[in-house]
Amino acid sequence: MTFARIDVHQHIIPPFWSEVRARSGIDGSGGWHVPAWSAPTSIDFMDGLGIATGILSPGAITFGDARAASDARQVNEFTAGVMQARPDRFGCFAALPLPDVDASLAEIAYAFDVLKADGVVMFANYRGMYLGDPAFAPVWDELDRRAAVVFVHPAQPPLAMLPGIPGPVMDFPLDTVRAAVQLVVSGTIKRCARVKIILSHGGGFLPYASHRIAELSNEVVDTSRPVEDYLDDMRTFYFDTALASGPAAMPSLLAFARPGHVLFGSDYPFAAPQVGTSFTRKLDAYVAGDEALAATINRGSALPLFPRLAG
Repeated sequence: MTFARIDVHQHIIPPFWSEVRARSGIDGSGGWHVPAWSAPTSIDFMDGLGIATGILSPGAITFGDARAASDARQVNEFTAGVMQARPDRFGCFAALPLPDVDASLAEIAYAFDVLKADGVVMFANYRGMYLGDPAFAPVWDELDRRAAVVFVHPAQPPLAMLPGIPGPVMDFPLDTVRAAVQLVVSGTIKRCARVKIILSHGGGFLPYASHRIAELSNEVVDTSRPVEDYLDDMRTFYFDTALASGPAAMPSLLAFARPGHVLFGSDYPFAAPQVGTSFTRKLDAYVAGDEALAATINRGSALPLFPRLAG
């Protein structure tokens, strides 16, 4: 089968990456190596896997206090420039200088009104503050007003890595789940129902653990809230297949996610080309024989979120 895939999980690494990271003093990559990036090599990778468009997000950049707003603006203008040069091949998620709420509100306005971004990327935690924190409520309210697409990507959670095991190997999925559950428990999902939230990497292990989370939340978090209510809120999330399309993960993901809520993702270039290719082949093998499901995951699910790509 041939697809014009839409890759919602593709990263960009600006040439001034190391300078921004050095200013922040924080490594959001969980000890992972930082690969090289260029638009031509990205297009070569996409062409090899039948990816028509990659929605770019800056990966593992945690902005420091002193120049957070200006650093985020520089990153977003660079990313938008790549999209504007090849709008057929690239989209753009704009980064926010959280935990600075006022600067983030200003960047949301600039990203959507000036840069014409396709959405925003938010990291699961910012220096230990997770996305459902009450302090971030004004940001979510503004994103809801705009019915925005929000791509949630993990960072290193506020715990020590096991020696010799970088965060992306197993800590990152936990970080995603912590953010997602806090968004549900805090009521942010219900209050901001117009926001479309994509969870990276199949939602970590959220689909697999969803019933455990719902049952125990009903028991110890809010006993007046039915188990099904927790599950319904968790099912509002979208999930990308980056590093999550193996034969052990796909049954759980498809059993849990709503129809049309599973999207193709590669995690290029933080996932090396051979890794992205391997997981794409696993996805193709899993959906082989079900052309409707294959077309939905690879492209159809993304079109309502990014209608400009429908042509």
